[in-house]
Amino acid sequence: MSMRSKSGRIVIDIKPAVKRRLYAALSLSGLSLKDWFMQTATDYSAKQLQPSLPLSTSTKQQRPSAKASTTKAFSVVSLFSGCGGMDLGFLGGFSTLKKQYHRLPFNVVWANDLNSAACKTYQANIGKEILCGDIWDFLDQLPPSTDVIIGGFPCQDISVNGKRAGVNGKRSGLYKAMVEAVKITKPKVFIAENVKALLRHQDWLNQVVGDFKGLGYNVHFQLYQAADYGVPQTRERVVFVCTAPGIPAFTPPEPEREAASWISAKEAIGDLETMDPLLTKNHIWSFANVSPEQGNRKLIANRPGYTIRAECHGNIQFHYSLPRRISMREAARLQSFPDKFVFHCGIREMERQIGNAVPPVLAWHIAKAVLTTLEASPS
Repeated sequence: MSMRSKSGRIVIDIKPAVKRRLYAALSLSGLSLKDWFMQTATDYSAKQLQPSLPLSTSTKQQRPSAKASTTKAFSVVSLFSGCGGMDLGFLGGFSTLKKQYHRLPFNVVWANDLNSAACKTYQANIGKEILCGDIWDFLDQLPPSTDVIIGGFPCQDISVNGKRAGVNGKRSGLYKAMVEAVKITKPKVFIAENVKALLRHQDWLNQVVGDFKGLGYNVHFQLYQAADYGVPQTRERVVFVCTAPGIPAFTPPEPEREAASWISAKEAIGDLETMDPLLTKNHIWSFANVSPEQGNRKLIANRPGYTIRAECHGNIQFHYSLPRRISMREAARLQSFPDKFVFHCGIREMERQIGNAVPPVLAWHIAKAVLTTLEASPS
């Protein structure tokens, strides 16, 4: 039962159990009850009164298009899946920044990640089951064979912003789990992604390449600039594409843009400038004050966004014209996630999931090149 008081406040009687669950959920989101109510009221009003908002208010989750293909479908095992950026790229069938990325003949048959919040986001958006927990505990549940293995192994021990423990560190050393997965499933191709800093340490790089070659695979690796492939962000990542004996050599995808034609931040998120916060579509932002820590740079309207980081602790970059940090939906746009890809977690977890992800558009271009390699194989 609700009553409107003379002061204009709304008083609502709810069951104690419901109240406890609500406060528990709010504690995860970092919102106060007042903020949550105002955002929810704004969302509801927008859906009822302004159906033409720039961001769709549909609650239906994105699913990769099921468009039929005459091409053989290749099975994919996904390791260190996170929220599913690389997986979405390999599946295709999504639209972002007014461009359609058609469905590719890959099918994820097995996925794993340690983070339970990321697993929830993955299952809601990718529409696939995912095993949540330590990869070492699930290796015995891998399928006996697969066509492709994909994964961006953790970079915390390699990144210039990390602990610098290297490829034998607790987190980045998990690439060895990928080595074990390859031994078990014997894929035709496997793909591993990591940060640019790996290329700066020859001993770390030699170890990874040596272990991959030790499996009997031909190893191709190079540095990719995501902005060259239509991602509105200057993000550089090294990607290893390793092919089994008898599989043709991998040819990397050609860039589709040069620096002069990179997608700018304003092109990517300009339509959200006048939009009110919308919790259900992740259009919320951190109110962290400026600090001497990393992540306080301000976007420049006519250039791509800076690299979206995972461990920014609320210090995510500022909007190019508004007096606030960018929203999680804006960060997802800069990572090339479609608007219908919704992150089911609090704001700190959103930062982590978005920053850790492989941009789906970059993954899609790599997946297309992998597909060309597989289809050229005589087997």
